[in-house]
Amino acid sequence: MTSLSGFSNSQRLQEISIAQINSSTSGQITFADYMAIALYNPEYGYYTNRVKIGSQGDFFTSASLGSDFGELLGIQLLEMWHNLGCPSPFQLVEMGAGNGELAQDILFYLKTNADRAFIDALEYIIIERSPNLMEQQQELLKPYADLDLSWQNLSDLADDSIVGCFFSNELVDAFPVHLVQKEAAELKEVYLTLEQGQLTETRDRLSTSAIAEYFAQSDIDLLSPQYPDNYRTEVNLQALDWLETVATKLQRGYIITIDYGYSAAKYYRPARSQGTLQCYYQHRRHNNPYANLGYQDITAHVNFTALERQGELLKLKKIDFTQQGLFLMALGLGDRLNELSSGKFTIPEIFKRRDALHQLIDPTGLGGYGVLVLGKNLTDTERSLRGLQIPE
Repeated sequence: MTSLSGFSNSQRLQEISIAQINSSTSGQITFADYMAIALYNPEYGYYTNRVKIGSQGDFFTSASLGSDFGELLGIQLLEMWHNLGCPSPFQLVEMGAGNGELAQDILFYLKTNADRAFIDALEYIIIERSPNLMEQQQELLKPYADLDLSWQNLSDLADDSIVGCFFSNELVDAFPVHLVQKEAAELKEVYLTLEQGQLTETRDRLSTSAIAEYFAQSDIDLLSPQYPDNYRTEVNLQALDWLETVATKLQRGYIITIDYGYSAAKYYRPARSQGTLQCYYQHRRHNNPYANLGYQDITAHVNFTALERQGELLKLKKIDFTQQGLFLMALGLGDRLNELSSGKFTIPEIFKRRDALHQLIDPTGLGGYGVLVLGKNLTDTERSLRGLQIPE
């Protein structure tokens, strides 16, 4: 295993990982445990202390490209309010709000375009576990202090209380994942143990039966002959727990999950023998989760089939699964591209804006991200959404 970085936070996170291994009865921890320490340790974790989004950070999101993504999403959220019969209150719950840019763009659009009845009904709730990001969000969203805007934990929300929409953009990919590997017709899990005082990978039996159930639920059999020996991939059990919690809080409305990922059949292709785990450090992507500990993002793609199947078990109705590019085009991104020839923009503005809009719909990049929309206690009419229509 590659040695860890000498950064100060890296050393402390390594010590915390070693202490957790030493305190375990088995002398090892799962990769999911390690990833949780690296990303979410309250004092030294990447998301709690170091994460930066945008050109000066380690990665960028759709909201980093300008206000269009948030404004187009705002169009969809406003339609949802009308679909539900204009309820009051109407709650929008953004889970994992990054640096606050998406919330800023959504709120600007809604405040500019929605009528007074909607603004009076709106409750905008941000679920954020990172103190660092929460501070950035609160600073950025000061101009919207006149709105009903709050920061809460999912546990703060009463069961069966939310009428509106839970939504997230690039959240689920950052949940800690279990690593599994096929060895001699047996599925093993990847653990971290100590060898001469250093963190070292080892493989052992599965830590929980939930991993086998996860694959069965997605109709994937990694022990079939089509999968080569030493095939390695990820299992995101936390995503299932998260969706269960969200479904419990939602009384009536929608859940929008936007992220990079695939259906199970594409995710677990035999040719994808090393999984999808990847790291981001200063806009450079690599696959070593043991470098730059506490200073880099660690992610894995989302298995959208697992979320769909979990939704079925939770009595959530799948409304549709589409690509971000199609979703945004249906919401009017094409009109924004056509507007560039209106004469209202300078040549540099046209090139910059065109590039940003094209990135949002590029099927090989952001446009290829998955958009999964689930619903609860909705009629057929309420499940009809503009963003899920086929663009003309």
